[in-house]
Amino acid sequence: MSTQPADSLRLCSLDELPDPGSRGFDIDGIKLFAVCHQGQVRLYLNRCPHRGIPLEWQPDSFLDSSGQLIQCATHGALFLPESGECIAGPCSGQSLQSLHHEVHDNALWWRRN
Repeated sequence: MSTQPADSLRLCSLDELPDPGSRGFDIDGIKLFAVCHQGQVRLYLNRCPHRGIPLEWQPDSFLDSSGQLIQCATHGALFLPESGECIAGPCSGQSLQSLHHEVHDNALWWRRN
């Protein structure tokens, strides 16, 4: 029998998050997104550090055409999936806000605390 991790909200099954791939979520008005890259899942606040706006081109589309970097739809800034660090664009050197998460029972959980 599986149990929900304490203070956590189930976001999706890992089967719903391709590698490489991304998926957005809106939880009570808080926009966040998950990215899977090279077998690792990361969770970030969906907010560009430069403009404070959502990143995606269209729903669930946070990666560049190569599937290797997170890209801001507004100004093309590029972020490393593993750290959220901006490596090109007007917010170079800044980072996306990482969110606490865990993988449990083949699902992605957001730890809200």
